[in-house]
Amino acid sequence: METLTHAPVLARFGYAVSDPTRARILLALAEAPAYPSDLADSLDVSRQSISNHLTCLRGCGLVVSVPDGRRSRYELADARLGHAISDLLGVVLAVDPSCCSPDGTCLT
Repeated sequence: METLTHAPVLARFGYAVSDPTRARILLALAEAPAYPSDLADSLDVSRQSISNHLTCLRGCGLVVSVPDGRRSRYELADARLGHAISDLLGVVLAVDPSCCSPDGTCLT
């Protein structure tokens, strides 16, 4: 296990939220811990897809798996991530529509 700070942390976070499904998972987990099957149902995504995205988020160090009997529950790895996500949602961006599409994909 490696501990990261500063720019590498932002890079990992940026990579994680660059995918809309991973961003939605983080938003859901910022609200409350959840089981993969519940995330799949609430986000209308296949269980395989949720599993793949959770593996990515776990590898980025943003979520952890907590054993709960025969199941595993997922939650944010650090409560401060939830606060950071909440703070980011309050940011208003002035964007150049010729540069980025509405979903945030760079066009240039």
